[in-house]
Amino acid sequence: MAAPARLVLASASPRRLDLLRQIGVEPGAVVAANADESVKPQELAPAYVERVARAKAAAVAAGRDGALVLAADTAVACGRRILGKAEDEETARRFLSLLSGRSHRVWSAVILAGPGEEVRARVVQSRVKVARLEAQDIDAYLASQEWNGKAGGYAIQGIFAKHVVSIIGSYSNIVGLPLYETANLLKGAGWRAP
Repeated sequence: MAAPARLVLASASPRRLDLLRQIGVEPGAVVAANADESVKPQELAPAYVERVARAKAAAVAAGRDGALVLAADTAVACGRRILGKAEDEETARRFLSLLSGRSHRVWSAVILAGPGEEVRARVVQSRVKVARLEAQDIDAYLASQEWNGKAGGYAIQGIFAKHVVSIIGSYSNIVGLPLYETANLLKGAGWRAP
């Protein structure tokens, strides 16, 4: 029986690695992927996350013949607007004010590339309803610093969970990697743990 292909996670996100480990998947390597994450004019969230995830996979797959490369990208969308990663407090405050008392969607694309030219893809959405946030709720959350670098300015797996009214769809997708779809992509590619 052939040895399983080496699995490379194309991500600098510790959350994605933790999620993979949760389902018993340990990549042989973790490589940060550089990709243009700017949103193109008129680009909608599903197309955006797939484009960025494909670019990450391609960047890491180059020169890694025989390896399976797993890449993902996640975005928060409120209506047609894509909310990127909050890198400063002002942006996080704006995002949280926009999400307050509303439902929004979280989109993730998972790409499994190689070995060879084969690329498998899944795009997943979850819907999240956030309670109405008072000014003091937003101030307290900003003080936690948990928002820093998070899509949409929040981390559902942290203290922000107390503001989440409901979720429709995959919880792990909202954290950053839809596990059901990821496991099925790996299974479909014939990957198994060594």
